[in-house]
Formats: sequence, C-alpha cells, structure tokens
Amino acid sequence: MAWARFTSLDGGVIEASGVDAVTHDVDDLTSGFWAVVVTFEGDLTAVRMPSVSHPEERSPSVEGWPGADGEWTASLDDPAYVQGVEAVRESIARGTVYQVNLCRVLSTEIGIGSIRALGDVLAQGNPAPYAATIDIPEAGLEVACASPEAYLVRRGDLLTSSPIKGTAPTAAEMLAKDYAENVMIVDLVRNDLQHVCRPGTVRVDHLCRVEDHPGLVHLVSDVTGQLRTGVGWREVFDASFPPGSVSGAPKHTALQAIAHLETAERGPYCGAIGWIDADRDEALLAVGIRTFWVTTEESGRRVLRFGTGAGITWGSDAVGELRETELKAARLMALARGSARD
Repeated sequence: MAWARFTSLDGGVIEASGVDAVTHDVDDLTSGFWAVVVTFEGDLTAVRMPSVSHPEERSPSVEGWPGADGEWTASLDDPAYVQGVEAVRESIARGTVYQVNLCRVLSTEIGIGSIRALGDVLAQGNPAPYAATIDIPEAGLEVACASPEAYLVRRGDLLTSSPIKGTAPTAAEMLAKDYAENVMIVDLVRNDLQHVCRPGTVRVDHLCRVEDHPGLVHLVSDVTGQLRTGVGWREVFDASFPPGSVSGAPKHTALQAIAHLETAERGPYCGAIGWIDADRDEALLAVGIRTFWVTTEESGRRVLRFGTGAGITWGSDAVGELRETELKAARLMALARGSARD
C-alpha cells in the first residue's frame, strides 16, 4: 500500500496512506493532503493521500533494511570534483557568478529492501527536523529523506524559508567563508520571496545561527514573508525554485554552471520533498538533501542513489570542499550500508 511519513509543523509525525490521485501539474494542488516531490530539474510528482493520521510514535516498518553494502559509484570522482571546484572559481574570477553549489550523485545496485525500512534506519540513526519517507512505487516515488533544511514552511499566508550554508565538524571550525556564503544566500532568498509576498513583509528573523546535527554543525538563517492574496503554488515555485542554498548566486548563472559541470541529474536530491495540505493552507517542504532515492530501470535493476555537495566561492579550497561532501555523506552512507557509527 502507498505509504508516507513526514514531520508535522509542530515537530510531530504525520503518516498518510492510499492514493486518490497522482499529478504532475502544480495547479491541481487545490484540495486534500498531498505527498510532494519536486526534482532539482523541476519535475513535480504529487500524490493525494486520503488517509492521514498524527500518531504519537512512528509506526515500524514491515521489514528490516538489509544494507546497501555493494560498490558505490560517483557521478564525479574525487579528481573530477576538485577540477569542478577550480572551474567554478575561474567563473567567479571572471565575474559571471558569485557562488555555485557543486554536487555529485552516488549510486549502488540493491535487491530487496523497502525504502520505508531505510527511512526507519535514518530516523533512528540520524534524526532530522524535516525527515520524510515516501513509499509510493506506483507513482515512481521511493524516497528516504533526513533533511535538516526547510525550503518552504507555510502556515496560512506566512511563508518561511530556512537556508543552510556553512558546514563544519564543530562550531569552532566554521570559517569566515561559511558566514559570508550564508549571508549571500539569505539575500537571494529574500529576493525570491519578495516576488510573492506583500511589500514590506519579507524579513530575516534569524541570521547565521549554529545548529547541531549528528556528526556536524550548520549555519542556518530564517527568512519569512506574508503571501499576497491570491498567490498559488505555481507562483511560489516559479519565484523560489530551485532553492537558493543548493543552486547559487546569481541563481540563473549558477544553474548554467551546474548544468555544465555536473554529469548526472540530481533528481529528488536538492529538490523539494514533503507535504502540502491544500485544505488548511499548510505545508512543509524540505530541501532534498541527506536524501536517498530508488530508481528502477527497464531491466528491473533497482538502483539506490544519494547526493552530496558543497557551496563553492572564491575563498574555497578545492580539497576542503571535497572533504565537506564526504563529511555530509559519511554518517548517512554508513547507515545505508548497515554499518552505522555512534
């Protein structure tokens, strides 16, 4: 049965099941509760789910996760990633872009094992404020997300985006470059929200606060605004997608650099993952980072994928950025392999 689990607006749990409708048109999100995945490339899949509950505890999966212990391949190996960082720095030197989020996708073949079971492993081993597990194979959605980042949170006409830029093992190891990068992306998000919010309502509620997460810390900011009357989800996505923290600035030229340098589509990674309750005008859409997803090829071969990346600025050290991608991936990859670390 189609099933999904999300974080609620109050930090609790939402579980949903069943399929009333499947759409790829954002204009259809006018009533009901929808599980939503938007790929980084902009392809939306939304499933209206008729049964929605708010259990006090997560329901266990029906089976254990067997572990993805096969060989993983990367869309950009270490030397290619380092070269990509240097190419971004050259673009910055020419003045065509200020910051680019450069990513790579890791893949391995899997056999049995449900994404729901992997979602349970992540929930136990890497708790995340915007976790989501979507197990709806009939709609092409098998996603386990342990995202620490809110792309869009909606409560009525109040819209909030909480970009993350800046990652380090500890707060003391955060660099000046990390703070500068966060401020740059906050400015981009402010500009995005101003296109759909009432004049004078967009504000920065928190700037560069340090958040602790399993194995690392992040710099997080909060940008809020009040939506203009009559603005729908199409306008919101058109104004703000893809998220600035996983694209770059200026967004248009950053996306051009990403298309040139990255060799694989990101898919749900760096997209939007979560839920929209159209009846209540509420939503929680995470930035699709710390995310695994399954694709099934025509041959029946099932492939588990995971993305990791880093924001590149003029002050970036190429090897240091490579190490950041490894830091972000290490704990999640260990959990997926079945070799979780404390």
